[in-house]
Amino acid sequence: MLARHLDPLALHARGFAGLRVVGDVHGDARGFEAAAAGAEAQKLFLLQLGDLTDGGPDSPAVLRRIFGLIDAGAGLFLLGNHEHKLRRALTGTRFRGPTEGLDRTLEQLSAAPDGEALRNRMIDEVARAPAWLRRGPAIFVHAAFHPAMLHTAPPPDAGTRKAEPPVTRALYGQVAAGLQGDGYPERLLHWVETIPQGIITYCGHDTRSTDGRPLLMRGRAGGEALFMDTGAGKGGHLSWIDLGL
Repeated sequence: MLARHLDPLALHARGFAGLRVVGDVHGDARGFEAAAAGAEAQKLFLLQLGDLTDGGPDSPAVLRRIFGLIDAGAGLFLLGNHEHKLRRALTGTRFRGPTEGLDRTLEQLSAAPDGEALRNRMIDEVARAPAWLRRGPAIFVHAAFHPAMLHTAPPPDAGTRKAEPPVTRALYGQVAAGLQGDGYPERLLHWVETIPQGIITYCGHDTRSTDGRPLLMRGRAGGEALFMDTGAGKGGHLSWIDLGL
């Protein structure tokens, strides 16, 4: 299914020359501004792969920028596990255990002069954010590929409810039973082996790169996964890739 958001004919008709795919931001407003400004200058539609907030110095600025792109019809973000958790926190859920930067984001929003407006807008935007998108041979998703993504659209309300398969794969990837010593689940990559030949999955979630560049992996079935998270907001930097229409 060709998502209407990324229909090359529609994008071309609206004046876009291509697509800029941006990895996990995690509050790195400076990096995201560079990505967004460059996309605007080159007339590229910006698709962010989820995890906009939690960790970096200025999550409110990141939200202002993505909302501006959405309002201009020049960008959108996919549903990530951090968006899903942030919406739950903004609507009253309390969490136990590691929050992975969520507390910092909530503090930043409380201190921002437009914090209340940003909170309300985020609740609405997460509610309608797609959990994955397909464009020809490309699957765009936050965490990991699932075969259902090849022939089904994500639930339109995935951001508002408890994640169920294949949305769980889209948000959290594939994890082992139990927890590691640090209290987090072990993330597995068996799903890469199931990507069919001719299909490439653009994803974030896991910082797999060892050289600061997006990491390309090929599975046994012939498909590929490009890991776009290079540690923005977590001591690394923000990465993006530009695609033609």
